[in-house]
Amino acid sequence: MTRRGAAVSRESPGRAVIGQPPITLGEALRPFRARFAWAGLYFVVVFLIGTLGYMLVEGWGWTDALYMSVTTVSSVGFMEVHPLSPQGRTFTLGLVFLGVIGLGIWWALTTALIVELDLGGALRRRKIMRSIERLSDHYIICGMGRMGRVMVGEMIQAKSPFVIIEHDPARIALVRESHPDILVVEGDATQEQTLKIAQVEKANGLATCLADDADNLLVCMTARYLNPDLNIVTRAYNEESLEKLRRAGAEHVVSPNVTGGIRMVYSLLRPHVVSFLDCVISEAGIELRLEQAPVPPGSQLVGQSLAEARIPQRTGLIVLGLRRTGQTGLPIYNPGPETRLEAGDVMIVLGRSEQVQRLREYAGGEVKL
Repeated sequence: MTRRGAAVSRESPGRAVIGQPPITLGEALRPFRARFAWAGLYFVVVFLIGTLGYMLVEGWGWTDALYMSVTTVSSVGFMEVHPLSPQGRTFTLGLVFLGVIGLGIWWALTTALIVELDLGGALRRRKIMRSIERLSDHYIICGMGRMGRVMVGEMIQAKSPFVIIEHDPARIALVRESHPDILVVEGDATQEQTLKIAQVEKANGLATCLADDADNLLVCMTARYLNPDLNIVTRAYNEESLEKLRRAGAEHVVSPNVTGGIRMVYSLLRPHVVSFLDCVISEAGIELRLEQAPVPPGSQLVGQSLAEARIPQRTGLIVLGLRRTGQTGLPIYNPGPETRLEAGDVMIVLGRSEQVQRLREYAGGEVKL
């Protein structure tokens, strides 16, 4: 744990994976800066040699000598400033040879730079980074294993803004085969700087499903430190890690073993209930979704009872549950028609996406139904 614990410090680098291509344009250009500097110095020296040579051989002033040197080295060759002597022509031939070498070096560097930017995808990654920097109230998914890919599909279907953190290029390529415009931060999710690149301070929620409980623990601790209000969901492989992950900052801990066991028992004892839930949480050909709709302050629903709000008649939805602001424990299930809505309440409903959107607009005062 000593090595991993260092990831929480502010000085940790954001890119811990060695051998990955640069993620910014500056990183892509860094190897070429020295090369172009040396090429520029080469031309300065050649111009200086040419200027001094024409001044000594032909006796010209420095302005005419510099002009003749630049036009000769650059292969422009407008005209001779003054008629050249035989010694001046010999000197000019040598200067042309040096100019051709310099131009060859310069164009070779330029071609290499263009190829490097194209093959490395630095410009595309820079565009992605700018899109990530503009994100707010988004979600972060750490890890692109089987569970991570399922989450990506659900996020896309829900049309929620999100960004992925993954260090394995093969997994990133696999996801981008079906979703080429997906936002990805290539790096180690346990590193503080990587989470900052994903704009964790402005995120609404984070889900970490890395392959090791210790890594998930580090992500929870670091993300909670960077954003105390973040909604964190994590996966736990070992049952003894459940409480540790909660203490590390995770609000929800999902154990595939526990969840899978409960699901199998329900399939045996209550198969029709499980079939109904499959229609809600999977692609079963029926577009029903369990969703939540908040009641913001100033909403036209504040102070109204569910009977007065007439949500089923106006949206086609039924309020299955209600969670009050600051409420701990279980939410209010199947609230009665006399239940009055308060600012900050979150309604849990079941229905189609357009119905849920209509309810959110109604609760937010965007439309009058």
